[in-house]
Amino acid sequence: MTPQHFTPVALDKSYRLMNHGPTVLVSAQHGGTTNVMAAAWACVLDYGQTPKVTVVLDKPTRTRELVERSGYFALQLPTKAMATLTFGVGTDSAKDVPDKLAKYGVKTFTASGSDVPLVEGSVGWLACRLVPESHNQQTYDLFIGEVIGAWADERVFSDGRWHFDDAPDELRTIHHVAGGQFLVTGGTVQG
Repeated sequence: MTPQHFTPVALDKSYRLMNHGPTVLVSAQHGGTTNVMAAAWACVLDYGQTPKVTVVLDKPTRTRELVERSGYFALQLPTKAMATLTFGVGTDSAKDVPDKLAKYGVKTFTASGSDVPLVEGSVGWLACRLVPESHNQQTYDLFIGEVIGAWADERVFSDGRWHFDDAPDELRTIHHVAGGQFLVTGGTVQG
């Protein structure tokens, strides 16, 4: 069952979910195993009819294995309220802490027509099909995903843009800067 605040975003506007540079949660599943990890190195690669994103996934991670095996992953935008969860799933490896999702209270769901696990509590979700690029993956740990579905929490993202100024503070996205410290997305300034 999808969460209450889960609204489709047009794919040609999906890049706007990530263009402010937030930390993301990366989720994937294969063969009955689901995992979620945090990643600070993710960005928009292309937008328009076939939007694409990139994310760096280190070789020893369980999530990377699941992405490589399934060919799919999702990027989620966690909130200020999810900072502890985000730091925890980004610090603990599922290889060392097999129950890390339960440990940090991570709950997942799937959107209609998709098997990619999505993390509850996020304010943006991008379901992606892996664009295989073995040289980039092996040499730089860089994965490219074609966005095949995008959704947002309409309390903070609607009409193709963020509305953090009018949203509850706990729904602001976060940016990891080091050592468990996050910056919170601030207010907007008109140019």
